[in-house]
Amino acid sequence: MWISRILRLRASEVVVLSSVASIKRHQRLVNLKSSRLLSSSSLATSGTKMAAAQMQLKDPDPRFVEVCRMMSPDDANFHGNVHGGVILKMIEQAGVIISTRHCNSQRESEGEEAHVPCYTALVRVERTDFLQPMFIGEVAQLHAEITHTAHHSLEVQVKVWAENIMKGTKRLTNRATLWYLPMAVDPPHKIQTVPKMTYINKETEEAGWSRYRAQKADRERKGLGGAPSLDLSMLERMRESQENGLMEHTVAYAQSSLIHLAGVSDCNAVNYVYGGVTMKFMDEVAGITAAKYCKTNVVTASMDTVNFHKPIKRGSVMYFTGRPTFTSAHSMEIEVFVDTEALREGITKKERAVHAFFTFVSLSQPERKVLPIPCLQVQTDGEASRFFEGKMRYCNAKRKRIFSEGSSVD
Repeated sequence: MWISRILRLRASEVVVLSSVASIKRHQRLVNLKSSRLLSSSSLATSGTKMAAAQMQLKDPDPRFVEVCRMMSPDDANFHGNVHGGVILKMIEQAGVIISTRHCNSQRESEGEEAHVPCYTALVRVERTDFLQPMFIGEVAQLHAEITHTAHHSLEVQVKVWAENIMKGTKRLTNRATLWYLPMAVDPPHKIQTVPKMTYINKETEEAGWSRYRAQKADRERKGLGGAPSLDLSMLERMRESQENGLMEHTVAYAQSSLIHLAGVSDCNAVNYVYGGVTMKFMDEVAGITAAKYCKTNVVTASMDTVNFHKPIKRGSVMYFTGRPTFTSAHSMEIEVFVDTEALREGITKKERAVHAFFTFVSLSQPERKVLPIPCLQVQTDGEASRFFEGKMRYCNAKRKRIFSEGSSVD
């Protein structure tokens, strides 16, 4: 009797325990579902907030681009400063980025039919001043902005700062104005139209058209580097004359040349040499010429207007020649021209591709004080004519600099 009662009590306890366990399991399931619902609702809320924040963020201004790069020992000249040609190359890269982006993305956004993908080719660089040196370890910050658009060309202005990230200082080192031409990617690389930019006001647009007309008139001047000035036989005769001994501080003594084969790394996606690569080599041959003339530490002070007469194809032989044309008390002008031979196409005739003038100053080491420059000894009528033209350019640049400094003070 008592055994049956004990069995019934044990059975009831088992039923109670099982019911309690089932209740606990149910409670855990309810808590798990509620936590999942809470997490999903919080994710949905955060996702909604993120979406709202992204909707509130404005698209970057398509008129400008920012490019940064830390200067390494590979960018240095033999004095340890950043090579002027490296800065010119970075300036052109920033310009080609913003100009190519504008000519493609803006046309697509406007919904033009039969959009032709295009790239931009550098056709002109206005006078570029090297305001301050840039040193290894500093960060080069470039701001490239589209400031004017014409029917078949666009103007890009670039400013360069050097930031010392250890000291937290920042200096403006360069300013440049570049003109680009949009060309179709596919052969025969036809010139394309440029989408019109939106101007801040009417005065800004009129100022842009004024700069456009000025550079167009300057490009159309006749006799500016139209034909090769030297051929290989003349260069060979110059070398023989230098070996036989020449008078110092003459054009023939200081004249220098470089020869470069345009390779894959020098070219853009359509196998034409970047304008920045060409300017880098031009600055190098100008620096060699100035160093031979002064026999001191020389640095690039400015680069006058550069006109790109024709594109340079991959595989072409590029001939860079630099010669002194004018000297003042503390500066000297170096004329640089680039001739090319398209050997891959069986063309052995030289053609003028680029022409420009560079200004150099001589500095002492390590004080970096400006040193006087010996006067250039002209020996021919052509050298005398180029000396006079260089003096006129020097006086005009000095007048503009004084005027700009006076305007900034006012």
